[in-house]
Amino acid sequence: MKTIGIIGFGNMGSAIAKRLNIPLCVFDVDTLKTSNLRDTIRVVLSAALVVQESDIIILAVKPQDFVSLLDSIRKPAEGKDKLFISIAAGITTGYLERALGNVRVIRTMPNTPVEIGEGMIALSKGAYATDSDLQFTEKEIFGCLGKTLVVKENMLNAVTAVSGSGPAYVCYFLEKESINPATEKKNKFLNEFIEAAQGVGFSFEQATLLVKQTYEGTIRFLNEMNVAPSQLRERVTSRGGTTEAALVVLHNGGSLEEAVRAAFRRAQELSKKE
Repeated sequence: MKTIGIIGFGNMGSAIAKRLNIPLCVFDVDTLKTSNLRDTIRVVLSAALVVQESDIIILAVKPQDFVSLLDSIRKPAEGKDKLFISIAAGITTGYLERALGNVRVIRTMPNTPVEIGEGMIALSKGAYATDSDLQFTEKEIFGCLGKTLVVKENMLNAVTAVSGSGPAYVCYFLEKESINPATEKKNKFLNEFIEAAQGVGFSFEQATLLVKQTYEGTIRFLNEMNVAPSQLRERVTSRGGTTEAALVVLHNGGSLEEAVRAAFRRAQELSKKE
């Protein structure tokens, strides 16, 4: 059996660990996040040890922490046949491949409802990853966290703008209408959201999957976690990020399509390719 390690134990890393009922190796610089875990999760003292002791490594740190992370794991990754799975927005597979030496990389973009197993997760593979790497990542890891969609990597910024930031759009809509909007208003919102997703390059079928799963996952997250839409909206809105760019447009009276385009442009600006 392949061993799986997780570097970064925030909301996404811990959500993945919770759903993977197998032995895991984990590390986070904040030791409070990795205290009192189940017996099958082994906590190690560094990111480098996770790489040394795992066949598959999930990189679940924030994008701004990637440079220091890659410096710390470059040596244990060098020349080893390992699969790296990244969930960081804007960090391309090419960037990781160059930093770590032509390693196998799967890049993913999950959204917040993965925490309750109702996420929307897009995946793409790097130059050295195999089809079986992609299939394993999709079915065995993220398949238990929600619905999945395989896309070309050049569509992941659009994914970020649609389903990544999408829970905030749903919350904004619910704050304006109600937690249980009338069917007519809900359908109007969903149709506008689907059109907005098509506007950044998705087919109707892809857009429908991304939007409907984001909507339903967000509703279920609010109910299960017992949080208000305003609380979730604030939580998923990072200063200077894609969601903030979209919400500025909505607050100023812009359409959902304009908001998604603003988020898409911001995702492109933040993408780390070099």
